[in-house]
Amino acid sequence: MNLLIIRHGVAQEKVDAGKAGDIDDRRALTPDGRTKMAHAAEGLREVAPEISFLASSPLLRAHESAEIIARAYGIDVRSTTDALLPNASFDEFIEWANDRSEQSIVAIVGHEPHLSTLATWLMCGGKESRITLEKGGACFLSFDGVPKRSAGKLEWLLQPDQLRALAGRGW
Repeated sequence: MNLLIIRHGVAQEKVDAGKAGDIDDRRALTPDGRTKMAHAAEGLREVAPEISFLASSPLLRAHESAEIIARAYGIDVRSTTDALLPNASFDEFIEWANDRSEQSIVAIVGHEPHLSTLATWLMCGGKESRITLEKGGACFLSFDGVPKRSAGKLEWLLQPDQLRALAGRGW
């Protein structure tokens, strides 16, 4: 199984969402965030031409980002899971991922610092992040078998401006 980890796009600021009466869970992507995410998704297809299974956190900004990625790939978001919430345990994620072990490339869309810490834990077992995923950025981990602590190999890490450049959308 391979794991494509994607951070959601640029969303409303917490202060702005609060003024609109929304809570943090309901913060939406900004119009610019939607555009940048769509261009990043085009670049993502250049380095990861297919996705077998796409899932997101249930928080609005992650789900909207996953929908944009799904459109770019011509697929559906197949799951929304609490295992991708910012405070989810890594064991909860492992249980969720193992149920999808027959998939060749599982893509997940979630939040920081959860995703970079999860990626670090999957690669080397540490719970202090060693990578940075900017909003709309992605990394690709490969596994011999199912995902588990210290078993992942980082194949690549690309920030959103790099993904947009791959799509010919400039830096």
